[in-house]
Amino acid sequence: MVRGALAALVLASLTGVAAADPNDLVLARLATRITDAGGQLQAVVGENLELRALASQLGVVLAPHLLTPADTLGFGGFQLDLDVSQTTIDSKQPYWRALERSPDPMGTNRVAHGPGFLRTIGMFAHKGLWLPLPSFELGVGAVHLIDSKTWTAQLYGKFGLNEGYHDALLPSLAVRGAVSRMMNQHELDLTIASLDVTLSKHIGVGGTWRFDPFVGYDLLMIIPRTAVIETTPSVDPLHPGDEQDAMNNIVFKDQATIYRHRILVGAKLQYSVVQLTLEGQLALAGSSVDDRPGTSDVCQPSSTTSACDAKDTAAAQTTLSVSAGFAF
Repeated sequence: MVRGALAALVLASLTGVAAADPNDLVLARLATRITDAGGQLQAVVGENLELRALASQLGVVLAPHLLTPADTLGFGGFQLDLDVSQTTIDSKQPYWRALERSPDPMGTNRVAHGPGFLRTIGMFAHKGLWLPLPSFELGVGAVHLIDSKTWTAQLYGKFGLNEGYHDALLPSLAVRGAVSRMMNQHELDLTIASLDVTLSKHIGVGGTWRFDPFVGYDLLMIIPRTAVIETTPSVDPLHPGDEQDAMNNIVFKDQATIYRHRILVGAKLQYSVVQLTLEGQLALAGSSVDDRPGTSDVCQPSSTTSACDAKDTAAAQTTLSVSAGFAF
């Protein structure tokens, strides 16, 4: 009895670990099932059009967090902070049925597949450096997509092209390269790189406060890849008579890089070592195309072929972020 109870406890624990969270992904839902006249499943085709838009919007949600003015921290500077963000998504679009929480996993009722936004929380460390270049800053952190098992590791390097002229009208100028790597979603692999240019101006307030408003432009490059996806999880291919079910597994062909453009505006307020940064971002609607060689056919919703060109149909998105921490 003791052994049986222990076995039941272990099984329950494993079941709990394996359970999906509301914002986890089920990419098997983004597949068109082709049947014969008798209703027998003949083939399963991955929906490239839907995958591209999903990866585009999710890529904006998990993109590198910026939340700093153009001025670097200086080679002796160090900053620790916690940030929270909320990014809009077009949750009524059928590709968001891939969310575990969707009330309409088949996408037939044209209802919202969840709230119209996703939230993240992140932790970051920033350090000013003299090498490899003067006025250089390095940042590293981790971001969690709330209500999911998804984490991203993030890294950026910022180079101040012009800074320190606080008594002149000339603003500070910096360029930054960053990368965000998605983890813990076994079906989808996302790498999001970004390159941004930021302008800011330092304003001293009463000799004790500092206020740094900033604006910038950011180019996002989203690279989606998928693993093998089992589209008929209820069928065991090892069961006698079901050996051919493994043929229904799909892997989405590698898509061309997705490009999104972001405009950002924000401000950093600091008193002594305590800082608070607010930032708003607008990601313009997607338009990049996965141009397949040998075809000019445009992918349609629920396409029955993967030999088609998929255009990013993701709508524009907005992000609101708040960062608080200590800067030394």
